[in-house]
Amino acid sequence: MDRVGRLEEKIEKIDARNKRVEADKDWEVSYTRRILLFVFTYISIGLYLNAIQIPNPWLNAIVPSIGFLLSTLTLPYFKSIWFKKRSKKI
Repeated sequence: MDRVGRLEEKIEKIDARNKRVEADKDWEVSYTRRILLFVFTYISIGLYLNAIQIPNPWLNAIVPSIGFLLSTLTLPYFKSIWFKKRSKKI
C-alpha cells in the first residue's frame, strides 16, 4: 500500500472514531438516558425498600429518584462553570 493509501485509511479510522465519540457525547446528555436512569433508580430503590419492608416503598422511592434526576439535569450547568474557571487558570 502506498503512502497516500495509508493516510486515507488513517483518516477514515479517525473519522469513524470521531463519529463514535460524538454519539457517546450525545447519549450522555440525552433526555432518554436521564429518564432511563430515573426509572431504573426508582425501580431499584423501590425493590430495596420493599425487601427491607419499609412502609410505602414505592412512594418513598420517588424522593431519591427525583434527587438523582435533578443532579443529572443540573450537572451540565455546574460543568460549564467548572470549565470556565479551569480555562482561566490555563
